[in-house]
Amino acid sequence: MKAQLGFGSMILLGINGIVGSGIFLLPGQVMHVAGMWSIVVYLFVTLLVLAIAWCFAQCAALFSRNGGAYVYAKEAFGDFIGFEIGLMRWAVGIMAWASLAVGLATALSSIWPQALLEPVRSLFIISLLIVLGAINTYGVTLFKHLNNLVTVAKLIPLVLFVMLGALYIEPAHYTPLQWEGLEMGSFGAASLIIFYAFGGFETLVVAAGEMQNPKKNLPWAVMIVISFCSMLYFLIQLIAIGLLGDHLASSLTPIADAAQILLGDSGKWIVTLTMLISIGGINIYASFITPRSGLALAEDGMIPRWIAERGRFGTPVWAIWLTVGMTGILAIFCDFTQLAIMTVVARFIQYISTCLAVSVLYRRLPVKPTRIKQGLMIIIPVISLMGMGWILWQTTFIQILSGSGVLIAGLPLYWLKRTREKLLVEMPALVENSE
Repeated sequence: MKAQLGFGSMILLGINGIVGSGIFLLPGQVMHVAGMWSIVVYLFVTLLVLAIAWCFAQCAALFSRNGGAYVYAKEAFGDFIGFEIGLMRWAVGIMAWASLAVGLATALSSIWPQALLEPVRSLFIISLLIVLGAINTYGVTLFKHLNNLVTVAKLIPLVLFVMLGALYIEPAHYTPLQWEGLEMGSFGAASLIIFYAFGGFETLVVAAGEMQNPKKNLPWAVMIVISFCSMLYFLIQLIAIGLLGDHLASSLTPIADAAQILLGDSGKWIVTLTMLISIGGINIYASFITPRSGLALAEDGMIPRWIAERGRFGTPVWAIWLTVGMTGILAIFCDFTQLAIMTVVARFIQYISTCLAVSVLYRRLPVKPTRIKQGLMIIIPVISLMGMGWILWQTTFIQILSGSGVLIAGLPLYWLKRTREKLLVEMPALVENSE
């Protein structure tokens, strides 16, 4: 199938995958945990995410097929590591999409309380997943236009919020940073919260096979997306502090409360509507990206190859509808918090494998990179790994165990796969000997 996502659509796709509910809800939590140091935490996480994104961009420049972190791990470290990372990528995508579907129902309940009551909740979630599955089955072109429209629709109010809010900030709300008020535990906890808001940037490379000239365009798209979202997140936190001051720490809907200061009740409704569009948009993004993780595994024979079969519109229908089914089951029986906790730590495993893969993959190239780039391929992954290690140190054992559970589940699955392959190889010889 000919790729249909151009450079501009790649950028909008990546932005849509990052800017979700987090930016509307997390500024208050970060302020509560870290106070005025939240601004510094945003800068720290931004630099760390940029470093990790650089590693993804370097790997993306080498491949033009679906898979993302799975492909990089498989090519760098072999089938077993690749299988584990690929299985986790698909599982995390399913859990993340389920959390987003539940999150949309939860957000909708703010204006329609029945959205959280059964059977309305389950019917809404199932209908949402089926509609998005059908859109993806129909083809990439329809998805592209819908994604572009939704992304622009949710960005315009956020950009206007930053521009208008900058005119009404209270300088007195920016109090000087106090070293005695800084606790590393709080700094780490705030970093983990902000990192959750950036979740999804690594999934853009999963659908490389659906994009035009991915080896050239995708690395640039990844860095542009992260740079734009980082700046937007930082400015929104800065403006929210300037408008709400210390009250930001106790606000459950900080952007809506800040918009109410600017525009009254109409501002709060505009932000609420934008949040619904934003969460809906990231559901659209997840419906496209997540099945491509399963597609990549099936194309390599890591899971049954029939999952990779494409329908009349050139889309992976089996991968799409299997993903829809598993997402629906999780979304109906789990709540948002359970699903969110399972995905946060699991993402780090993919980041770590990709950062480690960079230097391994580039050492195998027939033409070696320049000395400057060779140096960067050591320094930047090391910085990324150190930063992630420090953040993981702030998490609990239960969080790490829940995030790595898919890796444990993958062990017997990989053993069954290798046993089946061995039997298929040995069976003809056994039949021949018996004759």
